[in-house]
Amino acid sequence: MSGSKLLAQLGYKLGKTIGEGSYSKVKEAISKKYNKNVAIKVVDRKKVPKDFASKFLPRELAILRGIKHPHIVHVYEFIEVRNGKVYIVMELVSTNLLQLIQQRTCVSCQEAKCLFSQITKAIKYLHERDIVHRDLKCENILLTEQMQVKLADFGFGRKSRGYPELSTTYCGSAAYSPPEVLLGVPYDPKKYDIWSMGVILYVIVTGYMPFNDSSISKLPEKQLMGVIYPEEIMLEEKCQSLIEKLLTFSPPMRPTANQVTRHAWFRERK
Repeated sequence: MSGSKLLAQLGYKLGKTIGEGSYSKVKEAISKKYNKNVAIKVVDRKKVPKDFASKFLPRELAILRGIKHPHIVHVYEFIEVRNGKVYIVMELVSTNLLQLIQQRTCVSCQEAKCLFSQITKAIKYLHERDIVHRDLKCENILLTEQMQVKLADFGFGRKSRGYPELSTTYCGSAAYSPPEVLLGVPYDPKKYDIWSMGVILYVIVTGYMPFNDSSISKLPEKQLMGVIYPEEIMLEEKCQSLIEKLLTFSPPMRPTANQVTRHAWFRERK
């Protein structure tokens, strides 16, 4: 039986493809069961590399089954089929942070604060449960029409207590990766997430990437030199301070997610 026929029997009518990853597709669907439009992530175990099928996919499914937070995309159900296909039925979210920034160039300070506060709460929730994401980027920050953040794509997620429990797998996107990952040394995955948050905040408030990633081999050298802000962008000092803390070259010197939530920038009202 085809996937679409099976899903039809379960009350889902598949629509257009709205996203595509290395080993998966995300399709829009109409759900009779939930009486709303949903997103269905489709993974074919038979067509993915062995390490993905045996390691990364089971981790992702285990994480998604065990988490529930207003700023993490909600999963309604998992459908695993004998033919090797896995269907993850999730809430449908209209856009993502990258698309928003491309439309607007950059966002206002107050809106940036609101968005980043939600991202920070989601990461704090995960880290408190010893879950790391390892692929935080603007494309994986989904946004509802009401501008509510929904963190998505746990394909590189895993359980980790952080230092001294280190990871060695290179994963994620180079532009959002910290120097220790680019240099290929064992890393604290929680501090990886913190660095990626710094890149995301810089992009939100400036509309640019903090470092030129055209040459991956030279990227750690640029990261060591620190961030430079575009001349036309006027940022609050406390916002700059938070970005620089998040993008600290030395991993142990970066704040924890809990410390980030308490940063003075979030308390400043203008």
